[in-house]
Amino acid sequence: MQLQQFFSQNPRIAVAFSGGVDSSYLLHAAKNAACDVHAYFLKAEFQPQFELCEARHIAEHIGVRFTVDEFSVIGEAVVAKNPADRCYHCKLKIFERLWALARSDGYSVLCDGTNADDDESDRPGMKALRELGVLSPLRICGLTKAEIRRLSEQAGLSTHDKPAYACLATRIPTGTLITQEYLDMVERAESALFDLGFSDFRVRIIPPDTAKIQMPEAMWDEAATRRIEILAVIGAIFKNVVLDFVSR
Repeated sequence: MQLQQFFSQNPRIAVAFSGGVDSSYLLHAAKNAACDVHAYFLKAEFQPQFELCEARHIAEHIGVRFTVDEFSVIGEAVVAKNPADRCYHCKLKIFERLWALARSDGYSVLCDGTNADDDESDRPGMKALRELGVLSPLRICGLTKAEIRRLSEQAGLSTHDKPAYACLATRIPTGTLITQEYLDMVERAESALFDLGFSDFRVRIIPPDTAKIQMPEAMWDEAATRRIEILAVIGAIFKNVVLDFVSR
């Protein structure tokens, strides 16, 4: 199926929007196909503030309606306990809420940005999408991440070369209770590294108070050179800091 055909069959869609490469292109393509499309951003504890700011900017640039809803995922005990299938339970709660929002606005089709490269066996959250009847047009139409980036660049979308960004919960080891304090520490640490000019990294927690910084190999030399700067900003948040020279 071609994407245009999908939109012809589904002219009114709600989109779970993150501001990432995939969902941004999905919004753009739907808008270009003259769909009645509405973007929904669920602001939970697992999303840093900059993601909301970027998503709002992108939605305004594309020219679609944009709704933000506050939702507590760590208020759900099964999510906060951080089991191996946390992503499934988290997605289930989030998309139940998104469905409620979409239906209240008169939408009967809810879509997300899952693409053809996403491996269901490696993504427990995709089980939740299937159970809830969420459609993934990019996946249905066989669009890979590389193709979506290429099409996004052609469309002039700023997201075409945006690095992948996993939610803050992925920085906390499975089985470790997810707390607001841990999430705040990670967000502050990653924001500090962004301010230093680094990108495409992760700050992972080694309980109770150690930060493990992982960066692409291309940044290792700079990170080593700027070790004192990194220790100064991250050391203000965590008691211990480890620079992990293993490609993430």
